[in-house]
Amino acid sequence: MAGKLMKAVQYFGYGGGAAALKHVEVPVPTPGKDELLLKLEATSLNAVDWKIQKGKIRPFLPRKFPYIPAMDVAGEVVEVGAEVKTFKAGDKVVATLSFSYGGGLAEFAVAKERLTVSRPPEVSAADAAGLPIAGITALQALTQSAGIKLDRSGQQVSILVTAASSGVGHYAVQLAKLGNTHVTATCGARNLDFVKHLGADEVLDYKTPDGAALKSPSGRKYDFVIHCATGIPWSTFEPNLSPNGKVFDLTPSSSGLLTFVLKKVTFSKKQLLPVFATLNAESLDDLVKLVKEGKLKTVIDSRHSLSKAEDAWAKCVEGHATGKIIVEP
Repeated sequence: MAGKLMKAVQYFGYGGGAAALKHVEVPVPTPGKDELLLKLEATSLNAVDWKIQKGKIRPFLPRKFPYIPAMDVAGEVVEVGAEVKTFKAGDKVVATLSFSYGGGLAEFAVAKERLTVSRPPEVSAADAAGLPIAGITALQALTQSAGIKLDRSGQQVSILVTAASSGVGHYAVQLAKLGNTHVTATCGARNLDFVKHLGADEVLDYKTPDGAALKSPSGRKYDFVIHCATGIPWSTFEPNLSPNGKVFDLTPSSSGLLTFVLKKVTFSKKQLLPVFATLNAESLDDLVKLVKEGKLKTVIDSRHSLSKAEDAWAKCVEGHATGKIIVEP
């Protein structure tokens, strides 16, 4: 592929939103020794993508401009680096790309072998592309942080999922219901039926008084909160938690981190704990298997062609997508 050009979308500095995305032709990247060159079939957007553009993770990300955003991709292996053992040209895969260099909004991208897994024919490219960041975040919060077993073993626990129709939230509801759980979920009024359909036992409209107060309709106290929303203070969570209740904050803010520190200092049994996912092939492979078995599904909010990537970007920044936003070359 050396010397060939591909279509891609880049931005050249911080800020500017969808209007700052530029359609360009750039050389197809060359895989390093532990990397694969993928012909992309689908890419999904995550909140972290626009946060990087906005400069919320500067000076760490992006590593340099111009930058091709988006990390979660599915496609076909075209070429492999000298040390790649697991994959060969023609394999269908799903991967998460390096945060530093991105690359998802393009016709081709380079992925690390250790962050790539096989995609069986039962799992479509778009369904697979939705999984990495959002799915792994939900999976690890439930299984590692909350200790939920996805085979329904263990004692029943009560879980609250906030922003349950979001990318992370819609996976969290489905995964939680694979365990021995009672799930209460919050979302906007238009998504109440959708979240119920995902398996939630009770659903709250976050704009009603009870929804804003996070009160369980059946009067339960939550053992764990999978917190995918923003802007809910600790004082709202605290009265709804069981004596050892924990809030796992998947979008930690500075005020949330301060609460975390204060709760640590006061040895409170109720805690707010920031959760940062560890992106790895093992978790991604677990998710792909669950999709293949029909136990988990990616709900697609909207599909956009690469030539209209700015529409997908604007929808992502807006923050009201139901499920995942997909871009296809």
